[in-house]
Amino acid sequence: MALYAIGDLHLSLASNKPMDVFGAGWTNYVERIREGFSALTEDDVTVLCGDLSWAMGLEESLEDFRFIDALPGKKYIIKGNHDYWWNTASKMKKFFEANGLTTLEVMHNNCFLYGDVALCGTRGWFYEEDAAAGSHNDKVLQRELGRLETSLKAAGEREKICFLHYPPLYHGYRCEEVLKLLKQYEVKQCCYGHLHGPSHRLAVRGTAEGMEFTMVSADYLGFCPKKIAD
Repeated sequence: MALYAIGDLHLSLASNKPMDVFGAGWTNYVERIREGFSALTEDDVTVLCGDLSWAMGLEESLEDFRFIDALPGKKYIIKGNHDYWWNTASKMKKFFEANGLTTLEVMHNNCFLYGDVALCGTRGWFYEEDAAAGSHNDKVLQRELGRLETSLKAAGEREKICFLHYPPLYHGYRCEEVLKLLKQYEVKQCCYGHLHGPSHRLAVRGTAEGMEFTMVSADYLGFCPKKIAD
């Protein structure tokens, strides 16, 4: 059994928003995702770090989740900034059960165990979004910090790997509030997505702030899940 991570699949199997328009790096990306997962087994676990489907609601997301469910292994999903289909955890669980989607679980105000390691996570926060909107939404920030701390607390004293959609740190940017929580709860590794194209060069990879940072955006990984642990 191995642990993997990948984010930003940006599927649109039932909606007309393919990613191919964003350049050659996204050409035939759905098949490349399928091929990337072909090396995994049914015993493996993958954390999907947000921006999974362009669907605007759960019903519209069904074909995308059928595709994800058919990929090998267990998947834990967190929310990305473009996951407009996202709903309450209970509604998503009922939706998955009603449609026979058996490999999916929601990481939201909780954590999951991978052996003795706790897998924690949430969407996180990104001040660059504030700049685009022209204002700072402190209510959303505090909500995300609360969700992250709830997840980290659920892990107890176990070793923790944190999965976020937004990067808490990259060249020229840091989200102090998120970094403070990661340090407070002694997170050993943080995986994140969100960054695409030219932004890849800004990604922090390797040891920084006392932990290991791993970039897992799908286009950065060549659409092959990144092995995090054996």
